[in-house]
Amino acid sequence: MPKLGMEPIRRAALVKATIDEIGASGTLDITVSKIAKRAGMSSALAHHYFGGKDQIFLAAMRHTLTVYGAEVRGALIMADNPESRLEAIIRAGFTTSNFRREIVAAWLNFYVLAQSSPQARRLLTVYQSRLRSNLIYNLRPLIADRAAGAAERIAGLIDGLYLRRGLDQSDDAGRDATKHVLALLRAELRGQS
Repeated sequence: MPKLGMEPIRRAALVKATIDEIGASGTLDITVSKIAKRAGMSSALAHHYFGGKDQIFLAAMRHTLTVYGAEVRGALIMADNPESRLEAIIRAGFTTSNFRREIVAAWLNFYVLAQSSPQARRLLTVYQSRLRSNLIYNLRPLIADRAAGAAERIAGLIDGLYLRRGLDQSDDAGRDATKHVLALLRAELRGQS
């Protein structure tokens, strides 16, 4: 007889175990059995809740994106004008929590999976569209018709520096990346891109 109310707890444990297992191995070349063992349950139960490894990994990335989105929204609450909102969006991408080894490994593998998985590609497209939309919305009052191009450059630098600095593992990788993106923002606002 299934225990009532356990499904959300077990799903969350499997998502966390997936992120931890990817962080430990650095690859998606892991088994559902290893994920389930790390979560303290059987692989049959993991398959019951998610169906397979790709579905578990996509759930883990949805969780990671949800946490990132909450960080962005929290940072935006404190911002009171378009420029400070842009800075908040940029800083949220490079927080210490986003630079944990397992989160970086998950992102790197997510980009690889998005090349072959339509579901992963769709999830990545949602993330990229939201980032671009947030940037354009806040750039438009400051630089009008140049907002879309500036947003594309800033978003590209955010993603590129995240991937590059994510492999760095030094304590100041996020701060260093933030400085570079803020420098680009300043140049865009001055019209010097």
